Amino acid sequence: MSISVLAQNLRGSEIIKIAGEINELKRQGQNIANLTIGDFDSNIYPIPAELKAGIVEAYAQNQTNYPPADGMLNLRQSVSTLLKNRYNLDYSANEILISGGSRPLIYSTFLALVNPGEKVVFPLPSWNNNHYSDLLNADAVMIPTTAENNFMPTADEIRPHLKGAALLALCSPLNPTGTMFGKKDLEEICDLVIAENKSRAKGEKPLYLMYDQIYSQLTFGDFKHYDPVTLRPELKDYTIFIDGASKCFASTGVRVGWGFGPAHVIDNMKAIVGHMGAWSPKAEQVAMASFITNDAAVDNYLNDIKGKIQNSLNTLHEGFQALKAEGFHVDSIIPMGAIYLTLKIDYAGKTTPDGTVLKDSADINFYLIKEAKVALVPFSAFGTDDNVNWFRASVGASTLQDIQQLIPRVREALSKLK
Repeated sequence: MSISVLAQNLRGSEIIKIAGEINELKRQGQNIANLTIGDFDSNIYPIPAELKAGIVEAYAQNQTNYPPADGMLNLRQSVSTLLKNRYNLDYSANEILISGGSRPLIYSTFLALVNPGEKVVFPLPSWNNNHYSDLLNADAVMIPTTAENNFMPTADEIRPHLKGAALLALCSPLNPTGTMFGKKDLEEICDLVIAENKSRAKGEKPLYLMYDQIYSQLTFGDFKHYDPVTLRPELKDYTIFIDGASKCFASTGVRVGWGFGPAHVIDNMKAIVGHMGAWSPKAEQVAMASFITNDAAVDNYLNDIKGKIQNSLNTLHEGFQALKAEGFHVDSIIPMGAIYLTLKIDYAGKTTPDGTVLKDSADINFYLIKEAKVALVPFSAFGTDDNVNWFRASVGASTLQDIQQLIPRVREALSKLK
């Protein structure tokens, strides 16, 4: 055996595998509408001009050495101000941790709170919780959700699994669905966490809640973002938030994420992130500290990007609803938040023109890549069974024209199936 058991068993990202297929087709000269990666085409969605200018200026000032392990103090203070002004959440600088995007924050939360063999509870579909559980050799308790509840977990679905668990991992707006918790549903889940912790003996390790709200500033229409600590302030001692600039400012490559929660947990996460070397670049931190307290610039940017994303999501949703009305076996859930639309394409068991039977969601996806020049991500990439014929469509790397033009191609491709 030449490599570790962990390395042998760790599953790679299915999304990256799909992207590899798309890139190969593009190298062959094919034009694919790529709705896979949860990222932005920076030519369609550039980062805020003020942020870009701040980054350039910070490099001109030679802000290129190591930042503090928990992030620049002025950035943590700016995040504290942002949380107070935009969420009415009260967190001081020592309760905030900066890292190179949100991934190190999620991984360090797992590492700080979960021992090997302990239970981590999370819904399916969800992003990467299964992989982080694998990395820790944790007992991953995966809770299937339903389209009827917009693929958001309910208190009734979670309740049987919390006894003895170390961590409950939730996300809203949710990657991959773009759907969100309603107030009542999240309150009921919060009450479960409170009750579970009250049932534990003095000195017993509590149940912690990791709440990923990286998409919270990208919500649409009447849909409103809710968080556990606002709804139930007593959860502040047990909740670790995952947040940052990557999605709301289309700055995935800028690598500035922030987590916040109880100081003793954040301190331990700081040590873990430091040993990983997963710091956010100093110049980007300096620029972000200034930008996120520029309320006018932030509001202008958010209003613009939200309008464009919502227009793309609505166009895709309306296109699939039109296909549904025509009798195609498809469906979609109304856009709520993030950059994702949830699509149902229920064509497993159908036969392609060349006689191939589409066995599962992966087959459907690769058929659409070939015949419709449209690439999606099956929910199987987010932990569900292959027979769940629901897909994530990410609009961040496509123009509105791209999205308008793909609907007729999908119609034609599905019409060929028997």
